[in-house]
Amino acid sequence: MRIARYLYTLMFLVVSQACGASVYADSVSCHDSTHAEKLLANDAICTDIEWMRRDTLKKESFLGKVGKGLYRFINEFNNIDTSYIEPQKYNFTVMLQNVTTYEMYKLNAEDGHSFTFAPDAMAKIGPYVGWRWVFLGYTVDIQHMSSSGDDLRKEYDISLYSSMIGVDFYYRETGSNYKLRSVSIGNGIDTSPIEDMGFGGLKSSIKGLNLYYILNHRRFSYPAAFSQSTVQRKSAGSPLIGIGYTVHKLSFDWEELNGILQDKLGKDVAEAVADSSLLFGTVKYSDFSVSAGYAYNWVFARNWLLAGSMSLGLAYNRTVGDMEKTYFSFRDFSFRNFNLDGIGRFALVWNNSRWYAGTSCILHSYNYRKSRFSTNNVFGSFNIYFGYNFGKRKEYR
Repeated sequence: MRIARYLYTLMFLVVSQACGASVYADSVSCHDSTHAEKLLANDAICTDIEWMRRDTLKKESFLGKVGKGLYRFINEFNNIDTSYIEPQKYNFTVMLQNVTTYEMYKLNAEDGHSFTFAPDAMAKIGPYVGWRWVFLGYTVDIQHMSSSGDDLRKEYDISLYSSMIGVDFYYRETGSNYKLRSVSIGNGIDTSPIEDMGFGGLKSSIKGLNLYYILNHRRFSYPAAFSQSTVQRKSAGSPLIGIGYTVHKLSFDWEELNGILQDKLGKDVAEAVADSSLLFGTVKYSDFSVSAGYAYNWVFARNWLLAGSMSLGLAYNRTVGDMEKTYFSFRDFSFRNFNLDGIGRFALVWNNSRWYAGTSCILHSYNYRKSRFSTNNVFGSFNIYFGYNFGKRKEYR
């Protein structure tokens, strides 16, 4: 590219000189026919070069506009009103976080039978490392450090934050340590003997991403509340819009549940439940959602922030299941419909730019329904963290 540019410049200078000579010679004499032909040839070349030059300038102008537009777009990611938001002054951060997680699955059948499963709340701890927009961490279940295989619960999170947009990638895998929290299998049936019993026949996993856009990003800082990468100095709120994609997988062992029902409630109850339209082996569904909500950051004292955010999403579900009963067709569990999902975020933060500490609570709700089957899944986390920023940026030294 550089060599071509040099050749073009050299050619342009040579022809320019030729054009200048042509004009000068024409003003002196054009009686020589041979010389006149040369002048006409030079004029033709000059015309071609002039058009080439104009066309090149137009192309450069267009490319320049694209480049400037792209630069402005990228720069807008962190375009903030510094009277409301104090920008991050450091390149790196380290943080220690304790996470307590909760999860609940409710399975509902057409005939009114329902089962609610939830494990005990789990406390996890782990380190996080951040570089500007990127925040990466790993937590482990400190109550089951020696567990392996199906009993191990895992969570991985990667977050990319700016003042204007945010992206969350996550993967959660539960173990097999659920408990039957509540059961409804008919009027007059006492289900208390099996409530809060351990149940190892349920396994689940969730993976996906959320992308959200902050409309009032110049004055409202979502990262100040949930990633501590900026500091909110004045109270402000903002509407939020976003999209999300998640993949849920749920496996269920009905033979294990049937055995519990027979032992604790009797054979008749177990047989009645076995005829339920709820029976399935594995269900996997994808959730596509478009959400809208509102968030507010309240600065009630210097370096202190109380934040709240609520979003409601219209979700499109695509589900595939493997049924145990032969009278269920594949079509029964390959349905497409719309449901409502929700996400709530709340935080209390202290941040003086160098050191920060706080708590946050994040709740997710996912739903999908069919006339003969539906599930409700709620999971969330309560976080307590303490961190330190270092590696001051050049512009703040």
